[in-house]
Amino acid sequence: MQEVDYYPFSPSDFGDLPDDLTEYLNIDFLDTEKLFDDPTLNCVDEHDDCSDIQKATEVPGEESQPQRNQRTDKQTKNSKKRQRVSQPLCTDENTRRKRQKVAGQAKTKEVQAELTSILPETDVGSVPNPTDSLSGLSTTPPPRIVHLYPSHSAPPIPIQIITIPDAAGYQVVQLSPPPPVIRFPLSNTATAPTYIFVPATSPPCKRRLPPLSPVGGAVAPVQMSSSPTGSLSDSASKAMCPPCASPLSPSIEMSQCKESPPPQSPTVPDIPQGVNDYIQEAKAHMNQVCQDMETGISLTSHYVDVQVSQREALRSGKNTNKCLEKELVIMGDTDRQKSLLGQSQIFGGSNGDKDKRYILLLGNAGMGKTSLIKKLCLDWSRDCLPQFDFVFLLDGKQLSLTEPIFSLQTLLLNLSSYAPSCMDPEAVFTQILAAPKRVLIIFDGFNELREYEMLLQTQEKDLVTSLLKDSKAQTFAVKQLYSAILQRVLLPGCTLLLSTRPRGSALQVLRRTDSLLEMCGFTSTNVETYLTQYFTDPALRASVLDCLKSSSYLRLLCWNPGLCRLVCLVLEQCASLEVLPRTLTGLCHQVLCLKMEKERKNACAEAQTQTPGQSVQDKTQILNSCQVKKCDGSNQKKSRKQQRTSSGSRRSMRTKKTQVDEVDEEMKNDVEGADRTEEGELLSQLSSLAWEGVKSNSSILPTGRAVPSKLKAFGLRMGLILCHHLRKRPLVSNSESEGGGRGDKHEMGEEKGNRGSTDVDVDDDLILLWANPFLQSYMAAVHLSLSRTVTDRTFLQTLPFQLGAKGRRRPQREELELTQRFVVGLLFHNRTELQRLHLHSERTLRDVVVSKQASVIKHLEDLSYSDLSPSQVLEACHCVYEASHTSDESSRNSGSTQLVTDLAVNLPEFLTFQGVPLSPPDVFTVQNAVERGGAEGRSFCLDLENSLIQICGLRALVGLNNINTYRACIADVVALWEQLEQAGETGLLQGAVSTFKIHPLRATQVCHIEHLEKLVKIHVHKRLSNSSSQSESILAEGVPAVKQLHKLEFELGPEKGPLALPKLWELLPGLPNLQHLDLENCKIGDREAENLANALTSLCSLEKLNLSQNCIGDQGVKKLTATLKDLPKLHCLSLYSNVISDEGAESLAAVLPQMASLTDLDVSYNKLTDVGVESLGASLRNCNEMKTLRMWNQCIPYGVFERLQHQDSRILLN
Repeated sequence: MQEVDYYPFSPSDFGDLPDDLTEYLNIDFLDTEKLFDDPTLNCVDEHDDCSDIQKATEVPGEESQPQRNQRTDKQTKNSKKRQRVSQPLCTDENTRRKRQKVAGQAKTKEVQAELTSILPETDVGSVPNPTDSLSGLSTTPPPRIVHLYPSHSAPPIPIQIITIPDAAGYQVVQLSPPPPVIRFPLSNTATAPTYIFVPATSPPCKRRLPPLSPVGGAVAPVQMSSSPTGSLSDSASKAMCPPCASPLSPSIEMSQCKESPPPQSPTVPDIPQGVNDYIQEAKAHMNQVCQDMETGISLTSHYVDVQVSQREALRSGKNTNKCLEKELVIMGDTDRQKSLLGQSQIFGGSNGDKDKRYILLLGNAGMGKTSLIKKLCLDWSRDCLPQFDFVFLLDGKQLSLTEPIFSLQTLLLNLSSYAPSCMDPEAVFTQILAAPKRVLIIFDGFNELREYEMLLQTQEKDLVTSLLKDSKAQTFAVKQLYSAILQRVLLPGCTLLLSTRPRGSALQVLRRTDSLLEMCGFTSTNVETYLTQYFTDPALRASVLDCLKSSSYLRLLCWNPGLCRLVCLVLEQCASLEVLPRTLTGLCHQVLCLKMEKERKNACAEAQTQTPGQSVQDKTQILNSCQVKKCDGSNQKKSRKQQRTSSGSRRSMRTKKTQVDEVDEEMKNDVEGADRTEEGELLSQLSSLAWEGVKSNSSILPTGRAVPSKLKAFGLRMGLILCHHLRKRPLVSNSESEGGGRGDKHEMGEEKGNRGSTDVDVDDDLILLWANPFLQSYMAAVHLSLSRTVTDRTFLQTLPFQLGAKGRRRPQREELELTQRFVVGLLFHNRTELQRLHLHSERTLRDVVVSKQASVIKHLEDLSYSDLSPSQVLEACHCVYEASHTSDESSRNSGSTQLVTDLAVNLPEFLTFQGVPLSPPDVFTVQNAVERGGAEGRSFCLDLENSLIQICGLRALVGLNNINTYRACIADVVALWEQLEQAGETGLLQGAVSTFKIHPLRATQVCHIEHLEKLVKIHVHKRLSNSSSQSESILAEGVPAVKQLHKLEFELGPEKGPLALPKLWELLPGLPNLQHLDLENCKIGDREAENLANALTSLCSLEKLNLSQNCIGDQGVKKLTATLKDLPKLHCLSLYSNVISDEGAESLAAVLPQMASLTDLDVSYNKLTDVGVESLGASLRNCNEMKTLRMWNQCIPYGVFERLQHQDSRILLN
């Protein structure tokens, strides 16, 4: 719908107009010769014709010739009178007669007197001149108005006549406002112009009208030929249709463009040159600043293109209406590979997909969210994202600015990251408001979803009104502006990209987003690519790859891009390392030691560079003092000394050199001792700050207290912290300061050149933040495990698996989980290496570590693993692994061995990780725990469904000897079987097939049924694929998991259920041992009930059938009863809440006595009346095995139920 000006003078004022208005054109009042041959009416200049002209946005399609002929024949049959009247108007002879007849009448003068000029009503300068592009149209005087008289008693009707020539260069234009149209096509005038009669102009008023396209070969303007629905009578509507075929017109020639696909991006509005210059400047600036990932690493040289997976948030299951939160759908590895997206697909719009306007990017710490965002900004700067004119990056750290001094304009153009200075902010902001769909706003730097949830809380009405009134003139806090953008109060049409970690509540965020993306991490190919880019020396690269192959855990840690960077830092020194770290604690400890060693070398080099003279002077003084002492004794033996040979002098030289070396070594030890003491003190202070950040769930160092300058400089040199310039106040211009704004010289700064508007820099706030989340958690763990200020009680409260207020285990944040894991690893680490992290003496350090070790061991021993959630069991495996696998095998103590034994003995036999995403390092620790359990004689049943485990990890766990059974995604299991078959590992394939279980199967997604169908086909054909033969011996008896499937719950709901039902009907015959089939709330109708009945014929073992809350009617019940009576073991049937009436009840009552095994029947809440209830009650008397019959219905009188219940107590009301 488009808003146009509507004329209150509508064709309804004409009355009921007939199909042909020519009979009302009284020849006494209208001289057609003077009317149509008037040179002033032959051509019209559009500028003089209408008040506002625009180009057409849509070209009408070409009408087929059969449709025209059909409509022409219909009009010919229905209007003989029209043919009789229109013929004289179309023949030359009759026209001449009528001209002669009216030549002497005085009424011709009256008609000519009423032809008045129409003056333009609007400024023609604002509309492009169509004569510049249209050939064949000449400028003519304005059109005329003719008054037509429908009857002698009716008032005259003013009609505006426009002639449109059939010129080759003619283009369809729009007339605004578009008046209602009455068009008069003339017969036998294929090449003549088409005349359009339009009511004279009247004062316009606003109204929304649907745009209609011209019909047939008419070249009428699009809006001119449109009319509101219902504004024309039937006859007037028919008059608008052409009765005959028209010659090919420009509109028909252009109609082929309508078949082409629509453009992928919205129409780009005209951008002023000044704004376009700013966009190019912003791209150049962003191309420069987005290159650096960190020191020495750039996007161009080191970035690896990591794909993201498309996630879904669905309401699934039986209780769909009761589910308030949307849950993320967890896919298997096979389905995740199908959902991978490239960076060009993040915003949609390709392959006909709908554009994504609210995108949520999820990823744990170090997964590369910020790197991906930088890459997107870099792509935009290189014109790889043409759908956006502006890209603004808003940082979560800006929320620390609480002063309400910002507007939306200053937020975007001044506070957003990578934004250059803007010389004309007014024009740029006007363009942003004019085309918000061309704007991309990225939110980064939010640690968890709960931070977005706080911004999505409902704002006050007064604040919303103020934001909508004028967001540029008024000032607000950053939090208020962020909230308004996220809630679509400001810039509602822009595209939002939110990056965050997946922890925390996500209810409101999931409700608003239309695309959920997740970072997938590095594959093995990505790791090799990154190592190749990182290590440019071929020899070093080969050595690094060999070292990485020998360390399984380090190789798996590289799945996380952030940890892959730390691994590369350690592998750079692989030649000098005796043993590579085997735990995450060991890796972070080694990285910290390397940074400390580098800092010492830099400090020594700096000291030698700054004070070389002082060092030489000290050494010279010491040597001189030594030489003076020797001279006192040598004066007494001068004669003897003169007799010595040259060998004695050489011995003296050696002695002197030895003395100098001793002095150097002594001085070096003194300097290193002082440096180590200072270094330990600074590390202790940094670790305390790190723990405060972990407690507050923040990567920003506390701003409540001043950080000493020496500590700040030490952290920056070590690369542990970074500094971020945060602008406190927006940039202001000279006009603002002159108008009473902030004119302080300190805030205004210096002017730049002689430009019209001068941008001025103001105060910047320098905030410090941790450079790496893993090193922050590690430093926090150093404080907890080694500091004497942390009491035993406080330490116990920081250990994992603490109980909440109501006895439930509290969920942990990612940073806190990492810190707790590092604490356990540090307490069982080599104490000699821990001495470098603190100032304690060896004895004090031993006492602190031993005390806290005992607390950890007792805490883990007291855990009841059966009461832990799957995620907590996984975290316990991590903690024990960190404690047991220190950097040196010889340094293991009895405490770590005790932890391993306790975990292996107490792990639950049914080990489930359902719903917990398992990364490659997670799989490794679980594998280690299960292997330790096998050493203790334990065996386990693994449940790996909905765990996102990769196929390689599935293979590692399935190949263990102490696995009795396992459950996993069916598609992933089949893919594993195919890999094992291709590799020729028959023994492992035999074990993987025999131990796989799917009972009971709960299908909550369409893909679950598709996977089950594939497994059933393997079971039926007894081979993995059509071309494989190696698995025939293994699958000779079919798939054991299919044969052992006894319960199938179809819980896709009414929305997704109908999509998977056809596949379900096909696979059900392949489940002969199925005993329980649950099809509740799947929108099964009579047709689906018939298909179900055909599939049930092969389910001879079926005992329970649940068809509640469906749409089964009488016909469906008839089909089902014909099959259900032949099921020998069916004892429970539920038809609760369907649409069964008395006819269906009678069909069911007829077969009840034949269903000998049926014990429970539920037909409550159907459309039964007392007739149907009576028939079922009568049939119940012949069913001796029946125990309960439920058939409550609100439409049935209670007395009927009371009487039936008195007759048979097996009839229940609920």
